[in-house]
Amino acid sequence: MNHDGPENANRSGRLVGVIRRIGEAYAPQEERRLQGHFGALVAFGAYTACWGAVIARRKKSLPDRYEPWDVALTAAAVFRLSRLLSKGSVTSPLRAPFTRYEEATGPAEVSESPRGGHIRSAVGELITCPFCLSVWLTATLAGARMVWPRATHTLTGALTALAISDTLQLGYDYLLQKNVQ
Repeated sequence: MNHDGPENANRSGRLVGVIRRIGEAYAPQEERRLQGHFGALVAFGAYTACWGAVIARRKKSLPDRYEPWDVALTAAAVFRLSRLLSKGSVTSPLRAPFTRYEEATGPAEVSESPRGGHIRSAVGELITCPFCLSVWLTATLAGARMVWPRATHTLTGALTALAISDTLQLGYDYLLQKNVQ
């Protein structure tokens, strides 16, 4: 059975048309990237399904519950990694194909805007939004914890230490500025 024929192309074209019309009705006064967002939802579903398949193949059972300390470590790690990947000046070369530089916004952070067509701009929007990226990173760390628990625990601990260090650096800078005034 050939899935690349004209019938399949017609279905794809109709789906794109439906998504476009929904987007126009959803936000007629502004451009919303619903096609790209739909693609991101499909990609995220496939990504999490892959993690599920890997976990199932390894015959890992899901934990009854997470320990509060592990939740806190993972939350801090996701926070720090999502900021580093989405806003860090040092990681801007990773975002550059999908974004346009706007300005420096803080210590070692930049503001960028998505650019390009539907897919490219959807990726740009995802990778410049720490909130959006944190969903993917949480899924990644949750899956990795099931497959490589010790390595993931080490990584979340290191990223949490980095988050605490950054907080101390910013707090110290704030106190220095407050004493100068």
